[in-house]
Amino acid sequence: MEKTKGFVYILTNKSFRDDWVKIGKSSRTVDVRSKELDNTAVPLPFDIFATIQTVKYGEIERIIHKQIDRLTDLRIRQNREFFNVEPEQALDILVDLAQAIDDAIVMKYEDGKPYQIYPENNIPRPKKTDRKMQRKPFSFSMVGLKVGDIILFDPIGIKVKVAGDNKIEHENRLWSLSNFTATFMPEKMRNHSDAYQGPKYFSYNGKTLWQIRLDNENSM
Repeated sequence: MEKTKGFVYILTNKSFRDDWVKIGKSSRTVDVRSKELDNTAVPLPFDIFATIQTVKYGEIERIIHKQIDRLTDLRIRQNREFFNVEPEQALDILVDLAQAIDDAIVMKYEDGKPYQIYPENNIPRPKKTDRKMQRKPFSFSMVGLKVGDIILFDPIGIKVKVAGDNKIEHENRLWSLSNFTATFMPEKMRNHSDAYQGPKYFSYNGKTLWQIRLDNENSM
């Protein structure tokens, strides 16, 4: 008996932060599932960012959740399918998983229209309109910093040392920017989700790492 194919989806929402996604599964088409999630608890409808279709969709969902938990520790709430991760980063994991599955098809959506990115085909992708640029995960090299440089954690004025392209060192322990922020953020400055974009809370020579990144992007 042939197994039924299903989907693992990456959804974004304009009422959420740019680096928040929902990753789940559905045995039905994803546009149906995204409409089911459109309720009074969410101010705006979900947008489909990408999908993978395969008979192993249940297994794929478990693996991608585990991968993100292992690599980033950025699940917004442990019993939910929401993650503090860039959509493109989640999509990269989907494509990696697809390469190990015979029947996997990965679709990416632009302006609500899907196009196939794995396996690659020659069908042209939809033309961009006013779509926001998807940013790559932050790294120190993109703002000109190197191992040994000192940056400041602005909320409480702690100086920390750059220890890799995406790691800092404090008291002989390595941290990601986001995990350090979530750990040392003063109680009065914490947000409801307790998830943070680390580069917005660290500065170098009086500018936040986030602003340095934006300046670099705008100068290209």
